[in-house]
Amino acid sequence: MPERQILIVDDEAPIRELLVDTLQAAGYQCLCAENSQQAHALVVDHQPDLLLLDWMLPGISGLELARRLKRDASTRDIPLLMLTAKHAEDSKVAALESGADDYICKPFSPRELLARIKAVLRRSLPDEQAMLEIGAVRLEPSSARVFIGGENVAIAPTEYRLLRFFISHPERVYSRSQLLDQVWGANQYLEERTIDVHIRRLRKVLGERAAHLLQTVRGSGYRFSDK
Repeated sequence: MPERQILIVDDEAPIRELLVDTLQAAGYQCLCAENSQQAHALVVDHQPDLLLLDWMLPGISGLELARRLKRDASTRDIPLLMLTAKHAEDSKVAALESGADDYICKPFSPRELLARIKAVLRRSLPDEQAMLEIGAVRLEPSSARVFIGGENVAIAPTEYRLLRFFISHPERVYSRSQLLDQVWGANQYLEERTIDVHIRRLRKVLGERAAHLLQTVRGSGYRFSDK
């Protein structure tokens, strides 16, 4: 499975460096931002698997950034863990009500941080055997079968993996490089245009009833949506 990517948002460089060292040692990829503006741009460009977000940021606070991300359909499903020096119950409630999936109070131990990250990521993963359905497309992981408008269709293994990834992450835009990392794995050295070939094949499988669900976002990549 490709390494999970975590975006660290904190305005203090020593804390960012400590978090990067801790997370990379645990096998995570890291992105860093020192304010909400940088963080938002990185979220849009990279669609990380989780945000580790400091509450107290210059300008737009982490709390407000969390609210904005959760209001946007393209980013609201990204798990978010809030870092806060505020220990009062009201502050913890405010963090959760802003859309945070969990919070951790400073100072914290690396072991507790990693445990909370694992728990949040685990909760965010779909049931591996649950049926996935969008529009006319239904995918049954337990049998690796795909149905279009109720009809069982033949699909090659690569297109199946690509479809399963898309249907598990609806509405989110993924670049070619992100799809290569997520579907093929970061250790696979393939041309990004390989994606276009498999996108065409997948659209052919989806046919007239469902090809429109696999949308090209000019200059950005692809998304799977029934809107």
